[in-house]
Amino acid sequence: MSDKADLPDLLYSDTERALADSLSSLLADRGGLDKVLARTESAETYDDGLWQTVAGDLGCAGLLIPERDGGAGASYREVCSAAEALGSFVAPVPFLGSAVVATAALLSVASGISDLLRRMADGSVTVTLAVPFAGAPGGPFPASVRVAGPKPGDAQTGIARLRGTVRGVADALPATVLLVPADGVPQALYLVDMSDPGVAKAPVISLDMTRQLCDLSFDDAPGRLIASGAAASQALDAALTAGAGVLAAEQVGLAQRCLDMTLAYVKERRQFARPVGSFQALKHRLADVWVAVSQARAASRYAAACLASGDPDAKVAVAIAKAYCSDAAVHAAQECVQLHGGIGFTWEHPAHLYLKRAKADSVGFGTPDAHRAALAPLINLPAS
Repeated sequence: MSDKADLPDLLYSDTERALADSLSSLLADRGGLDKVLARTESAETYDDGLWQTVAGDLGCAGLLIPERDGGAGASYREVCSAAEALGSFVAPVPFLGSAVVATAALLSVASGISDLLRRMADGSVTVTLAVPFAGAPGGPFPASVRVAGPKPGDAQTGIARLRGTVRGVADALPATVLLVPADGVPQALYLVDMSDPGVAKAPVISLDMTRQLCDLSFDDAPGRLIASGAAASQALDAALTAGAGVLAAEQVGLAQRCLDMTLAYVKERRQFARPVGSFQALKHRLADVWVAVSQARAASRYAAACLASGDPDAKVAVAIAKAYCSDAAVHAAQECVQLHGGIGFTWEHPAHLYLKRAKADSVGFGTPDAHRAALAPLINLPAS
């Protein structure tokens, strides 16, 4: 990392706390864990009504969007605070896909998209970047979708035809518009309306049904070019880097909630006429979780600060945060299940929702091992 005399302030600002509190209050009222659990067993795993409230009424869909385009003009610090709150409730809304990943890609394009950004900011349009959820920043440009031959009249309307399949896309089920990377001469990013002919989506059974994945297929689907060549590659990398950094914040919120739930339970559950939380072995295990969550929060906050300021250390900070927060969230969720005893292993208890989200998030936008491997050249260390 670069040598700095003044490190960023990692504490939450009043604005960040107010946003997180408002979001938590809404989610507790509208998206309780019993409702989330019931929705995972229904045909509509995403909560469109909740998303409209989060996106439009609270303005979370437009946090990154400039005020001139109808957004809040906030920074990644506020976005990460919102992600923590959403993670703590395993909320089934496309905040990560639309308000973060797709928005980051579109803002990198920076021209000819003002109308789309306005509709995203008010929640009337949800956009998803059509890449696999497991795709990490810094990888090669996707080649699973290619530009096909034009149809009559396409040249006059500026339409390109796309063919191919993208598997395991997050937040695509509720999307109305897709941002599709396509291989061609040159490679480029295209906007595709989900309702257009030639576009199909197929839900897949996912480990985390609170963020159900789907497969997308394109058969001469019409796409509008928004970036090509180096600009398309930069927009894609910016989107995946932002996604990894904000996903780390979501994992912090998830891990903190697992710790809080477990602490509350071990204080109430009694064995041998005393609370089980008074046993030394359990105290040590919970202390280990607290340390892991505290360190994960520090890593996540630094990544958010670097993303917010455009710091050259942003890629390093995101790689560290995603690697560490993934491990911390999985550990906290595993301990949550185990320390709840028999009830923690039942389908009715929400602990399994957190474990599944933690495991799925640890793969999303790059595994911990992938980010550690990417970190080595970033800080001039020899790869193992």
